[in-house]
Amino acid sequence: MRRFPAHAGLAAFLSMLAVSSSLPQSKTDKPDKKQSVPPASPALFVEEKGHFRILLDGHPAGMEEFQIAQSGKGWVARGSSEVPAPSGGNAKVSGRLELTPDGAPVHYEWSSNLPKKSSATIQFSGGTAKMELRLEGLPPFPQEFSFESPHVLILDNNLYHHYAILARLFDWKAKGAQTFPVLIPQDGTPGNIVVEYVGGKVVESVKLEMLRVRSTDLELELDCDGQRLVRIFVPSSKVEILREP
Repeated sequence: MRRFPAHAGLAAFLSMLAVSSSLPQSKTDKPDKKQSVPPASPALFVEEKGHFRILLDGHPAGMEEFQIAQSGKGWVARGSSEVPAPSGGNAKVSGRLELTPDGAPVHYEWSSNLPKKSSATIQFSGGTAKMELRLEGLPPFPQEFSFESPHVLILDNNLYHHYAILARLFDWKAKGAQTFPVLIPQDGTPGNIVVEYVGGKVVESVKLEMLRVRSTDLELELDCDGQRLVRIFVPSSKVEILREP
């Protein structure tokens, strides 16, 4: 799998938050069943929408707009981000994720314009994900992924509202360290991550709860106001994602 140097700048940043550089493969590194996350509560999501401001070493590097809304008995999460591309111009990525009330993915689709136009659709059934990847100038490429649980977390490249979904999926009553099966669709990478409750802190008179997300060699922090994600921080690359008020 691809590995990114810790300070390779924006080129490395474009994919870093998806944790794709260091996810252990699901077939060879299965989560400890004692730590695996149980099915989430039916009262899992709330409707929300907003913007994330993307900073690299304190400087503006992009923006994402997103919305999570109820649709029938399930939920739909939409997001669209724009960040500078290493080759020039702006990389635009959009995604649409359908979820059951307890957080299991049903259908996911994404599209991107750089380096070439590409898109994919994924259909989930039980612990199986069937993806059809479409790259400009090439025939469709089918892929299939298998997981031990239907509760697979989608963490795709440059779509940071997926971490807002993660903050809702985390069992805040149990706290501790919890293992999630993960799929990064743009990289075609399955694996597992560990999300750990770190504790509370006060920022500008507001008490926030902090989660630490870890894979083999990458770590990032999530700051939450209750279960509402307000900040993502990657210490190794000085990348910060701030929710606009």
